[in-house]
Amino acid sequence: MKKNTVSAGSTRTKKLTLIGLAAALLCILGPLSIPIPVSPVPITLTNFAVYIIIYTLGMRSGAVSILIYLCLGAAGLPVFSAFSGGLAKLAGPTGGYLAGFLFLALIQGFLTERFPGKNTAAVFGMILGLAVCYLFGTIWLAQQMSLSFTAALSIGVLPYLPGDAVKIILAAAAGPKLRARVSRI
Repeated sequence: MKKNTVSAGSTRTKKLTLIGLAAALLCILGPLSIPIPVSPVPITLTNFAVYIIIYTLGMRSGAVSILIYLCLGAAGLPVFSAFSGGLAKLAGPTGGYLAGFLFLALIQGFLTERFPGKNTAAVFGMILGLAVCYLFGTIWLAQQMSLSFTAALSIGVLPYLPGDAVKIILAAAAGPKLRARVSRI
């Protein structure tokens, strides 16, 4: 009888390939941005990509892909908003939001994995993770631009909430389907 087993090396290769593809997705979507006049923080699809990646790959692999994306950007590749990169971007006003994507990944990933198959847990993870990402980013933005927390919140978070709600709804709809497809690979 023939066993249907996958070697450990093949599984590791699959995992590394998916992590690389997820980092590439971030590198493609991250630079696409729409500046808005009231804020130094542009509208991007980066957080949507993070939601999808974490839903699909899980906490660890997803967080590694985000870390790769951040390292590529820190090394100077133009993968951040408006095709920018470098340590100056991470140290600038939007750097806190970029670093906050790791918190988003860990929180969303934890809740998604802790309650498998429960889309409400994944959505709660996205919302809570985004709140922590925004908290970290807002504190950073306030420090960088010498603003009060409230002023930083009004330019770095509030204009984005309606779009974020749409991104979360779309990720919650697509996430389970993508995860099922990826698990069959």
